[in-house]
Amino acid sequence: MSISPNAVKELREQTGAGLMECKKALTETGGDIDKAKDILRQKGLAIASKKASRAASEGVVDAYIHMGKLGVLIEVNCETDFVAKTDDFRQLVRDIAMQVAASSPSYVRKEEVPPNLIEKEKEIYASQITGKPANIVEKIVEGKLEKFYADNCLMDQIFIKDTEQKKKVSDIITEKIAKLGENIVIKRFARFQVGEKI
Repeated sequence: MSISPNAVKELREQTGAGLMECKKALTETGGDIDKAKDILRQKGLAIASKKASRAASEGVVDAYIHMGKLGVLIEVNCETDFVAKTDDFRQLVRDIAMQVAASSPSYVRKEEVPPNLIEKEKEIYASQITGKPANIVEKIVEGKLEKFYADNCLMDQIFIKDTEQKKKVSDIITEKIAKLGENIVIKRFARFQVGEKI
């Protein structure tokens, strides 16, 4: 089956993947763009997992100020200065800074949450559940803990610019790793709001 250049162009515009990768995915799916997007996403996840162990010591520090009342300072790292200077990378950093401003996370990733805080949350959740078997209580507590992570950990939050509300910040990072070909790490952030108690 021959794949039209327009289909390749459309898939490339939607995914940001290379022309040859788009053509291969379309050929593999018989021209079905939605299935080709799924194939490219799976390949992107595989690429991202391979790159996750590589050192990310370059990057940028960016500031986002919202109406002079709210500010975010963020550091996002990549592997090379070349990628750090690209529009794609800089837009990603700006989007993540806006995410921090809008959703006010406390931590970058769930591994940073202090174990004593996690235990305290589990105790609170478990104390609210009565008359259920221990295995059911454990499942409910785990579900509530996932909600806690989604509220407080940047990488677990739903990405604010995703109108369908299906992608987490971690998914956006993974997609950019696949597109830019380098490991990307959100290193740290600070959020300031006028009148906020410290």
